[in-house]
Amino acid sequence: MELGSMPIGKLLVQYSVPAIIASLATSLYNIIDSIFIGRGVGAMAIAGLAITFPLMNLVAAFVMLVAVGGATISSIFLGQGNIRRATDTVNNVFLLCMVHAVIFGGGSLLFLDEILIFFGATAETLPYAHEFMEVILYGTPVSFILIGLNNVMRATGYPTKAMITALISVVVNIVLCPIFIFTFDWGIKGAALATICGQSVGALWVLAHFLSPKSFVRLRIRDSWFNKAIINRIYAIGLSPFLMNVCACVVVVFINKALLDYGGTLGNMAIGAFGILNRATMFFVMIVFGVTQGMQPILGFNYGACQWQRVRNTLNTGIWIGLAITTVGWIITEFFPDSISRLFTVDPTLIDMANRGARIYFIVYPLVGCQIIIQNYFQSVGKPKISIFLSLTRQLIFLLPFLFILPRHWGIDGVWASMSASDAMAFVTAIITLIIMNRRQKRQLEQQTSPAEISDQK
Repeated sequence: MELGSMPIGKLLVQYSVPAIIASLATSLYNIIDSIFIGRGVGAMAIAGLAITFPLMNLVAAFVMLVAVGGATISSIFLGQGNIRRATDTVNNVFLLCMVHAVIFGGGSLLFLDEILIFFGATAETLPYAHEFMEVILYGTPVSFILIGLNNVMRATGYPTKAMITALISVVVNIVLCPIFIFTFDWGIKGAALATICGQSVGALWVLAHFLSPKSFVRLRIRDSWFNKAIINRIYAIGLSPFLMNVCACVVVVFINKALLDYGGTLGNMAIGAFGILNRATMFFVMIVFGVTQGMQPILGFNYGACQWQRVRNTLNTGIWIGLAITTVGWIITEFFPDSISRLFTVDPTLIDMANRGARIYFIVYPLVGCQIIIQNYFQSVGKPKISIFLSLTRQLIFLLPFLFILPRHWGIDGVWASMSASDAMAFVTAIITLIIMNRRQKRQLEQQTSPAEISDQK
């Protein structure tokens, strides 16, 4: 019940810090994997890894469809005091994770080469992309259980244990990755195997939590395992992050195609540069996602309990935190791009391309943190349609037209500029949407409360 009574600042520290640490750990092991691949396998392997990003986004889409929806409604149920329904949600999340993993993972394996070629793989990058994704897809059941149940663990009052899950996975991965790549000489496949090994250990930790009778909400055979009403709500709320990741997949395909078209003989190198920039931007975005994960149970609980002022305070605090995080990212990437690029490769051509791209790509990056917080706010309070709209603005509605127009005039520089221009437009759209929705809610509250109560709220 502390979610409805403890000061917002203390709650955000209690819930967001573990989530940020977990997100940082996940981002770091992606970065470290890329560093090991770039330095241990080569620049072309970095390009091959970048080719897998769209398919990795699709993997994330199908697991987040369940994970975010399940986490959100479980916290709302707890806010309403309905523990039984929260328990039913855990069962349904587990079931849906397994179904999604088998269908998506198996289907992708059957057509892996065709998918990767469609995503922009060339004769030089296809072997690397295939080796990496084959292992990842075989491990999708483990990945889906880990991510799906870990989100629910955090939302049902165990943020520290959810953080430990990520740390366990990361430590195992970081220890095994250099051994598999350098000692066993398994190349990019070794990096993928290290990832799945780390996720397997994390999944065992999560399952142990939800099978323990000491857990507040847990897996129980006698409770509902296929509840149509719960599944519909999971999909309704999880549709926003699902579409966000699907859009990311589509956009990365267009970006890869544009880089190949306008990069000429250096097209593969341009894709490798995008791979480096993608890792850099995701480092800070993942921190913001950690903040949103910490905000989610606070927002969900208080929204379910109709404590509107606490909902608004949580949102306002989150916006300033998100803005600060991506501002730090902008400072680092704008003033020290060379240091970032040299972490991943020693190839001078790849370094020069990544450095030039960074200065354009990150020019409006401080705005990204604010936009992500607002988008996830609507998701956390059960307004998936607005969240979906805001996710589409940044990754599809604005970006694709810019990708069509700007590279025609500025070449590869236009590809980088397209991303920064779409970020700026998405930020403006998010702010306008938030203002409109706040005014609408204020009018509704004024109609439902007496003048004295309105005065007290102000």
